[in-house]
Amino acid sequence: MATCATTTKQVTNKRCFFTSSYGSLVIAIPNNTRLNCIAWNKDQGYVAVGGEDGLLKVLKLEQASSTAVSAQPGKALQASNLSMNQTLEGHKSAIQVVTWNESQQKLTSSDKDGVIMVWMLYKGSWYEEMTNDRKKSTVKGMAWTSDGQKICIVYEDGTVIVGSVDGNRIWGKELKNVSLTGVQWSPDGRLLLFSIKNGEVHLYDNQGIFVMKLHIQCVYLTPAKSVTV
Repeated sequence: MATCATTTKQVTNKRCFFTSSYGSLVIAIPNNTRLNCIAWNKDQGYVAVGGEDGLLKVLKLEQASSTAVSAQPGKALQASNLSMNQTLEGHKSAIQVVTWNESQQKLTSSDKDGVIMVWMLYKGSWYEEMTNDRKKSTVKGMAWTSDGQKICIVYEDGTVIVGSVDGNRIWGKELKNVSLTGVQWSPDGRLLLFSIKNGEVHLYDNQGIFVMKLHIQCVYLTPAKSVTV
């Protein structure tokens, strides 16, 4: 019977931390480069890390065998447990967003200058597949549909672009007087959620037609531990 472990990840300014029920692994980033984002590919186990000066790395943890785990419970993971530690070259400015297309085995990254790069896995290594450079605004969010066939890209200036997995543009839209901060597809790919800098969340259909504003309540604890809505 296979043995499963719960694994989490954390990114700080200069290091990556991986923690599981078996132990933990700390990965130092070269040249003390500041990190900005991280994304885990749950299907294949790859981890993408983006930082300043165009730093983009893909890491992968080896799967621990059930025999080794049962023999040495709680032992810290060693550096040899990294089966991949590849630096991806191409970005010139700080990486802002990284997101996986798990079903198509692709990685998408964007930087502060608005450059978007799509990476593909070939013979065990990651290679650049295509690049898009809008140069007008910074990408604030990217999301693939669950089947990996479409990507939605949102820019800080309110521009929304939906494209296909082969790089063709499906539609684009400019949302007036809004500053976008993120995007997410519904599981069935029929709807899009856009987060706005002013705290609002807007719902659109998959053709870019506005549906409604969502009323979302935020719950947080005050210093006195009381709940405020």
